[in-house]
Amino acid sequence: MPRATTKKELLTAANDQWDKMWKMIDGIPGAQSLVFDFGDDQKLREAHWGRDKNIRDVLIHLYEWHQLLLDWIQTNKNGGNKPFLPELYTWKTYGDMNVEFWKKHQSTSYDDAATMLRDSHSKVMALIESLSDEELFEKKHFSWTGTTNVGSYCISAAPSHYDWAMKKIKQWSKDKK
Repeated sequence: MPRATTKKELLTAANDQWDKMWKMIDGIPGAQSLVFDFGDDQKLREAHWGRDKNIRDVLIHLYEWHQLLLDWIQTNKNGGNKPFLPELYTWKTYGDMNVEFWKKHQSTSYDDAATMLRDSHSKVMALIESLSDEELFEKKHFSWTGTTNVGSYCISAAPSHYDWAMKKIKQWSKDKK
């Protein structure tokens, strides 16, 4: 998947990955109740392999990252001065934030997680649609993006994260066989 450099490419990539992800999930019998177990595979060292226990956890992770993106852009476009990550976290400690998201949603049902994610995906897509190519992809277009651009954050929170979710589900499928 080539990295998007225009709004049109970003919208296409996000929707394509979104559709592929749901097609994969919808094709798994009993997706709502399956349990991930990646065992002691030494190749799977990142924390998320042990954190996320089911598809609901993956959906919630995506939802929470959508919330970060939406809140960050909306607050800063309205004159706020908000960093992307909540103040307690840095890019070195965001894994702890992901664990907090996981804990927060342990009583969220699969159906609620799916509904929340579908709603947040729609909001992310509408937000992207509302921005120009320059606003999305011009570095330092907004002072609050630092040395990068809004589009990079959108790519990370949508198509790249959907790809991450599919890789996780594919690994579970592969390990199950």
